[in-house]
Amino acid sequence: MLFDALRGLAGRKLAFLKRGLFNPVSLTAATIFVVAALFAFSPSLFQAIELNWLDLRFRARGPLAPEPAVVIAAIDEKSLQTEGRWPWPRSRVAALVQALSRDGAKVIGFDVLFSEPEQDARLRKSRAAGDSDRQLLSALRHSEAPVVLGYFFHMSEGSVGYALPAPELARRLELIAGSKYPLVYRAANADDLPVSRAYAPQTNLDFFSQAAASSGYFSVASDMDGVVRWMPLMLQGGGDLYPPLSVLCVWHYLGKPPLAVRSGRYGVDGVQIGDRFVPTDESGSLLINYRGPAHTFPTYSISDILAGRLPPGTFKDRIVIVGATATGIGDIRTTPFGPVFPGPEVHANVIDNILAGDFLERPRWSKAYDLLAIVALGLLAAVALRRASALVGLLVTGALFVGYVLFAYWMFADRGLWINMVYPLLGLVATYTMLTLYRYILEERERRRIKSAFQHYVSPEIIEIMMKDPAGVHLGGQEQMVSLLISDMEGFTNYSERHSPSEVIGVISDYYAVMTEQIFAYQGTLVEYVGDELFALYGAPVSQADHARHVCASALAMREHRAALSDAWEKIGRPRIKARTGINSGTVLVGNIGSKYRFHYGAMGDAVNLTSRLESLNKIYRTEIIVSDHTARLVEGAFRMRELDLVRVKGREQALRIHELVGTAEAPLTLPQQELLRSYALGLAAYREQRWESALEIFKKCLVCAPGDGPSQLMLMRCRIYRDRPPARDWDGAFEDRQGKGASPEASLEDLSSA
Repeated sequence: MLFDALRGLAGRKLAFLKRGLFNPVSLTAATIFVVAALFAFSPSLFQAIELNWLDLRFRARGPLAPEPAVVIAAIDEKSLQTEGRWPWPRSRVAALVQALSRDGAKVIGFDVLFSEPEQDARLRKSRAAGDSDRQLLSALRHSEAPVVLGYFFHMSEGSVGYALPAPELARRLELIAGSKYPLVYRAANADDLPVSRAYAPQTNLDFFSQAAASSGYFSVASDMDGVVRWMPLMLQGGGDLYPPLSVLCVWHYLGKPPLAVRSGRYGVDGVQIGDRFVPTDESGSLLINYRGPAHTFPTYSISDILAGRLPPGTFKDRIVIVGATATGIGDIRTTPFGPVFPGPEVHANVIDNILAGDFLERPRWSKAYDLLAIVALGLLAAVALRRASALVGLLVTGALFVGYVLFAYWMFADRGLWINMVYPLLGLVATYTMLTLYRYILEERERRRIKSAFQHYVSPEIIEIMMKDPAGVHLGGQEQMVSLLISDMEGFTNYSERHSPSEVIGVISDYYAVMTEQIFAYQGTLVEYVGDELFALYGAPVSQADHARHVCASALAMREHRAALSDAWEKIGRPRIKARTGINSGTVLVGNIGSKYRFHYGAMGDAVNLTSRLESLNKIYRTEIIVSDHTARLVEGAFRMRELDLVRVKGREQALRIHELVGTAEAPLTLPQQELLRSYALGLAAYREQRWESALEIFKKCLVCAPGDGPSQLMLMRCRIYRDRPPARDWDGAFEDRQGKGASPEASLEDLSSA
């Protein structure tokens, strides 16, 4: 016993913990926490997804018109066909510098490296190679446009292939020392700047580096997927910071204003070029605001420049980036706009960003914003699912998803801000998924509970339909042909007045249990109990071609079990039960009827009202089951009916033919019963033909066969009245039930006698 008690206590405690731990609030909090943890650790998978979505924002925005200040002198396929394979003799490069300078170029930047002496095999054994280098050297010295040579940094010893001696490292750094950042502003309490440290520069030949106006590296940074999205605006070599080719080209273009690196408490803030400030991330990298796909910037073939085929002034007051765009040379990058993007155009984009001042930023506060967005979208999804239906919750969540995507795009395209999309949307989708799964589990549990509860009110077939199609449980309905049954206990009001409520409830509960079983046995649907009356329908929600047969069979079974129940009750002091039943078939509006506050499955329509009138007519004819003519015709041959009368019920102008349900066609009849049915039909025919004396004799014979037959007694009374006071000439043989439901036979006969 102690073990059972402890087990029960543990079970209740576990159920309490389940209810406490697994609820919409706790699930929402847990989901948001997990997504926030992922955001903090930033797995590479989600980083890659976010980078791809950033690229989609570029492509969705489309190309932007660049500033006219930057052009590209391209080593393209046309130049290679005209001038030969690369590298060309330095004399042609010198001629290019001279041509650009004469045409008014303001700055010339080389995205190529001249780190070795002339190596052309045709010139190797002559002094022409030295002459070619001297021609380029002279062009660099005498160019009216400042020339910025490009170089690159080896980021590690491994990229060089061997360890460089310290003197060699110092010599290389000395060659570019004149191009380092002259000023670096640091915060008083700043740590070491988180700038990428380079191993050694791969410079141009000494005399070229000394003759050029400046030297800037053309090294670029690729993300984990190999896409170039960032340009490091500074790299550390030795103890100094060095600028890239693009920054130095802008510096010369602007007239060499003060150039400085500005840093804060936690890293680099950006680069100051005169009155222009270029924001960077903490490591000093610029998020490149690409203007468009390849060839967005004006590009001119070097062969056309050397041949003088371009209009004068083409390069006037422009920054000219000289570099390779031919795919065979190898200076091809992958960018958000595609996998084939010339390297020189990357530098052109950076220069254009600085001159236009429309930078893309991922500010330091973006992490706090991203975390706030994760929480906010998760909570909004939770609220939407808690206060709305599943469909509305899905639509709201979808709207939040699309809305945030559009907001992130607007921030990118209009404000130049890169905010995270992956984690906020992940939080939104994860919260929606978890709460939807939770709701599904709860609904499944509720469906099982409903099935357990409603199996006492509707047939198993209907429960199965409701379980398979829960969406069908909604307000409203559809027109459908059904059969209807209304049954009312006779004289139960008097019993209720003489007994206690508990006794009354016990009697009526036992009675309803037996009657409902017979309704379910013939696939009927119990619509409702109203006091001592029950209402059932057949043929809905499960369509049945033989619903009329089911309702008649059910009514006969109810009559049989009612008689057996009465016999059993009589032995224990309970009253015998009598009931009046009306049956009708017709088209009704069937479905869930009511309001948003309460509704139930039922039926509405004129056929329902007529069924109620038929039930009430049993009072007049003192019968148990009256069936409409429509139902009688539907079950013709399967059940034995006695046509009772033509009745014009309250609320209807047309007279209705009514029948008494006697039994099934196979059930045997006694000779008196057979004679009663035959004689009543003959008497009814004489009554309608106004042969009152003949009708009186025939109905007297009926009472001999069945002394207590209510219809025969009623018709005998009418014949006597009409014999003495004939009806009007236009009488159609129909009896008018003026009182409607609740009329008594005596009142009806009094009305008839006074008519």
